[in-house]
Amino acid sequence: MESTKFTVWVINGPNLNLLGEREPEIYGRETLLDVENKLSEIANKKQINLEFFQENEEGKLVTLIHEARIKAHGILLNPGAYSHYSLAIYDALKAVSIPKVEVHISQVVNREDIRKNLLTAGACNGLIAGFGIYGYSLGLNALVELIKGGL
Repeated sequence: MESTKFTVWVINGPNLNLLGEREPEIYGRETLLDVENKLSEIANKKQINLEFFQENEEGKLVTLIHEARIKAHGILLNPGAYSHYSLAIYDALKAVSIPKVEVHISQVVNREDIRKNLLTAGACNGLIAGFGIYGYSLGLNALVELIKGGL
């Protein structure tokens, strides 16, 4: 789309390819494709170019974050379980100056103790958790405002 003002990379971490199948009582029945379709609707209205990625491997997520600093204006990220302990992803996020919003489908602070520490969120501009896949829409809207300088 030629009139696109900017590009956002939506990066999903491990096990999100199983969204809709994996623990639906926690993550719901909607799939990652459902997430992409909902975000695409918002992006079309706002004339934003979205690029979607899902990786299960930590190093590949780091590489995507590095590439995003050159090819995107912002990152919408669900690092999955890596959010709780990945210093490599945290460091990659800190090294990238474009706006970043972290999203979690479940309310992680109400879950197991190990999930209450969100290391990677500390390297992002904001965090949205506990709203199911609607959190991605909230995150994208917040990210757009960050990119425009409105937040």
